[in-house]
Amino acid sequence: MIKRRIQKEIESSIAKNPAVALMGPRQVGKTTLALGIADLQPSIYLDLEKSRDLAKITDIEIFHAENRDKLNILDEVQRAPKIFAPLRGIIDEERRRGNNTGQFLFLGSASIDLLKQSSETLAGRIAYIELHPVDVLEYLEYRNKKNSDLSINQLWLCGGFPLSLLAASKKESSEWRGNFINTYLERDIPQLGPRIPAETLRRFWTMLAHCQGGILNASQLAGNLNVSGTTVARYLDLMVDLLLVRRLPPWSSNTGKRLIRSPKVYIRDSGILHALLHIQTINDLLGHPIVGGSWEGFVIENILSATPGHVFPFFYKTPGGAEIDLLLEFPNQEKWAIEIKRSSTPSLSKGFYTACADVDTTRRFVVYAGQDRFSMGHNTTAISLYEMMNEIASA
Repeated sequence: MIKRRIQKEIESSIAKNPAVALMGPRQVGKTTLALGIADLQPSIYLDLEKSRDLAKITDIEIFHAENRDKLNILDEVQRAPKIFAPLRGIIDEERRRGNNTGQFLFLGSASIDLLKQSSETLAGRIAYIELHPVDVLEYLEYRNKKNSDLSINQLWLCGGFPLSLLAASKKESSEWRGNFINTYLERDIPQLGPRIPAETLRRFWTMLAHCQGGILNASQLAGNLNVSGTTVARYLDLMVDLLLVRRLPPWSSNTGKRLIRSPKVYIRDSGILHALLHIQTINDLLGHPIVGGSWEGFVIENILSATPGHVFPFFYKTPGGAEIDLLLEFPNQEKWAIEIKRSSTPSLSKGFYTACADVDTTRRFVVYAGQDRFSMGHNTTAISLYEMMNEIASA
């Protein structure tokens, strides 16, 4: 089993907060993590997709009273939106008893539901943690390798969902991802409420895959789908809220420059991206027009999986060609510029240096496909993805 780095953060958060919400797409490993934590302390686990377990929390106050001395783990909690209102009273009563921590661990597959249902009622009483798919640091530790192009290529091709990544063959991995996509379209999304034809949403998802890493052009997507721009925005909101798509915002400030104001859009898991585009082997990928966008999205997701929650990600782009692929802004006003290159012999354009001067970056990196770390001049360091993730994790 792949050891997930975030487990210590979850355990620490449970020890400091009455309630913790662990969010992530289906099959990313939330339940496995939660059951591992349950083994370490008195706990009760309910899967709210099972009608029998859902019936047990019809009256959450009675359920909690019976299990007050345990960590109550509720999986797929978006299935029971009515429990959030009484939880505030339960937590406050426990505080008066002197019990301030470790009462509830919620697992959810859709951030929109979890946030809307709990943000107001449980403000100041709940901590949110997102579980990303398996990343480079976790996978190389599992493979017992410090750094390896071949290992990273396996992760890049198959993505970070454990059952896809650890499948016995490329064929089984591809089949798993195809079934994953079908299950979301035909079962999970309709159960969450939106009435969108599965085939329409599949076309939209596939269109986003073909535009991986591109600036969002909502009117073009709307025209291709024969729907309104408002409808496209609703579809995109849904995919972002399901943690399947990333909407990377543009950085903007009073620089006096004309800037690109629309977000960039990425399919978050590279394996799902490749399944949508019917890419099955690394050779297929290397010969596909999307290879650059795929690598860029893969690098961004891995870096952000290691980035502390108080650091905010952006991109920077002007119509004149000044561009930074990933801009990380720290609370102390530090700004790191990260350029992403698939080449093993990276070179930089004038546009990168112009953008760094516009933004006044404090550090500059080029994440490339090689292993060596070296200076490229102008306060810019070429670095592998593995080392970049360690760099940001220790910042």
